[in-house]
Amino acid sequence: MPRREMPFIPGQYYHFYQRGNNRQPVFFERENYLYFLRGIKKYLISQMDILVYCLMPTHYHFLGRIKFPGQTSEGQTSVVSRGELSDYAETSRGLSLAMQKLGISYTKAINKRFNRSGALFQSQFQAKPINSYDHLLTISLYIHANPVKDGLTTLPENWEYSNYREWVNLRAGSLVDRQFIAENFGSPAEYKSLLMDYIQSRFLPEDVRAYLQGLE
Repeated sequence: MPRREMPFIPGQYYHFYQRGNNRQPVFFERENYLYFLRGIKKYLISQMDILVYCLMPTHYHFLGRIKFPGQTSEGQTSVVSRGELSDYAETSRGLSLAMQKLGISYTKAINKRFNRSGALFQSQFQAKPINSYDHLLTISLYIHANPVKDGLTTLPENWEYSNYREWVNLRAGSLVDRQFIAENFGSPAEYKSLLMDYIQSRFLPEDVRAYLQGLE
C-alpha cells in the first residue's frame, strides 16, 4: 500500500479513519483489536499523541495531535522550537511511513492468522485536519459514540475497544491524555454528560455533517 503523501503540521489535530476493503470486517476476535492497539503504540506514539480512539469491526477512528520534531513524551521539544519550524516535510513523511507500517503489519498478521491473502483495508487511510474547538468536541463525541450508533452496545463504556473508559476514569490505560481532557472537556463527569446528551440527541451542526460526509 503506497504512503499517503499529505502535509501533517506539528501541533495540529487530525481525525484518522479507515474502513475494511468493501466495508468488510477488519477485526474478527478480541486479540485482533489488542494487536492493532499494540501496533498504534509501536508505530505511532513517536509521531503523534493519540487522544481519542475507537476500533470498530469494519473500521477504526482516532484523533491525534501531531508531535513537534524532538518532542518528548512529556510534551517538550528538545531538537527544534516551535517558532523555528518552517518545513513540515520530514514530519509528514515520518507519519505517513508510520501509518503505512501499522497497516502492513496488521494486514500481514490477519492474513497469517486466518490463512487469507490480499488487501484488508480499503485504499489508504484518511486524515482530516480539525480546525476549530467545536469540531474537536464533536469529533471526540462522534468517535466515542460510534459503538452505540452502530448498535454494538447500549452504553459507550461497555465497548472495550475505545479509550472512553479512560476518559471517564473506569480504566487505567496508556493511550489517554488527561491534561488534554481537563483543558478541553472538563471533568470525567462533565464529558460523560456531554456524550450521553449527544447520543440521545444525535445532533450535528451542518458544518460538522459536511465534515463527516462519506464516513457513514
